[in-house]
Amino acid sequence: MTPPSRNGSTTGAGATAPARAVTRTLTTDPLGGTVRRTVLPSGLRVITEAIPAMRSVSFGIWVSVGSRDETGRQAGVSHFLEHLLFKGTSKRTALDISADIEAVGGETNAFTTKEYTCYYARVLDDDLPLAIDVMCDLVADSQLDPADVETERGVILEEIAMHDDEPGDEVHDLFARAIYGDHPLGRLISGTEETISPMSRRQILNFYRSRYTAPAIVIAAAGNLEHAAVVKRIRQALRGTPLDTAAAQPTPPRSATSAVRTQVAATVVERKDTEQAHLVLGCAGIDRLDERRFALSVLNNVLGGGMSSRLFQEVRERRGLAYSVYSYASQYADSGLFGVYAGCAPGKVDEVLSLIRAELAAVAERGVSEAELSRGKGMAKGSYVLGLEDTGSRMSRLAKGELLYGDLLSVDELLAQVDAVTAEEVNRLAAELLTRPMSLAVVGPFGPDDFTVG
Repeated sequence: MTPPSRNGSTTGAGATAPARAVTRTLTTDPLGGTVRRTVLPSGLRVITEAIPAMRSVSFGIWVSVGSRDETGRQAGVSHFLEHLLFKGTSKRTALDISADIEAVGGETNAFTTKEYTCYYARVLDDDLPLAIDVMCDLVADSQLDPADVETERGVILEEIAMHDDEPGDEVHDLFARAIYGDHPLGRLISGTEETISPMSRRQILNFYRSRYTAPAIVIAAAGNLEHAAVVKRIRQALRGTPLDTAAAQPTPPRSATSAVRTQVAATVVERKDTEQAHLVLGCAGIDRLDERRFALSVLNNVLGGGMSSRLFQEVRERRGLAYSVYSYASQYADSGLFGVYAGCAPGKVDEVLSLIRAELAAVAERGVSEAELSRGKGMAKGSYVLGLEDTGSRMSRLAKGELLYGDLLSVDELLAQVDAVTAEEVNRLAAELLTRPMSLAVVGPFGPDDFTVG
């Protein structure tokens, strides 16, 4: 279900387009600047934060489409498309796209996640009009030339092969598969050789035109800018393109196409003759809009969020069993996961797993101390504030608030939410979350029968 916003917005590709452009001032943040939001008649949303003290601007186009929105045959198409949009439009070649931005000292890039794709540029404030023109052009009018499809197919296959050579990264993908099974959230964002090799230009083009629609897009910018000028330039850049009007048939709600089903605990082992074993132990978590997400942030910090965390102290500092050990939480629209990663010598895996299980059980049974609660809150607040030190992070905050949460909390509101977390809330969450059946993913010189589920 699409959550309503206190700002009067809705998220998702099915958002209703207004008859005319509607602009509102959302917040005036003492730690930043004025945030304004405009919904164009097409349904495309523009949200900016004006920070006059900055001399740069970060500009991003965020599309509410990711790997979980793909069918099995389409696996990897979102990431494939991300590559192709930089290869040329009717007005610019691939060289033009990169050279135009680099000529003014700017940078462009993109990334694909399970639930959204982002294309962004960072430039000096005077060069923002150029960045808007280039980025809107490549997202709205990519040509998907057949020769470029074949070139990027080879690049992506190399990227997949390179990923397979990084066991420390691969183990997290295996863990997602252990939690989600055959659900799209359990698949590789990049797809596999089996899905990328036969993928046709027609498949990619159909996905592009059916999913990259105006109501599914949020454009965010932060830095030294003027909101009305940004909106005007975006409308000029998109005039006459498929993003100038709302899609005739809005993308179906995600919940109707890829609802998550509860998975039983599982063990996934990738046998490789590595010098170090990589493992993730964890369980299904909570979704992005769960009211307990702030308590989870505190709990995660206590368990494995830094060098003072329980897991780091017990596994590395006291025992010296692993160089790297940490916990993390990933949250999606209707699901989530919680995991603990460790990299250790293959002969130490059993001992490390035993220690991790013991720490999780101890927190689930006895909760956290007041000192741990205070430290966990401090870490959470610090990460929020220190993560907003540049225009890129502020631009991302705007887009994610609009695209994923349907609301934008001020920094003070975020800090207040963390301060309001009680020991009782953290302990109740720990007792419920950390006693769930645990799944395990391992990359190393092992076979599947070397580990037990649970």
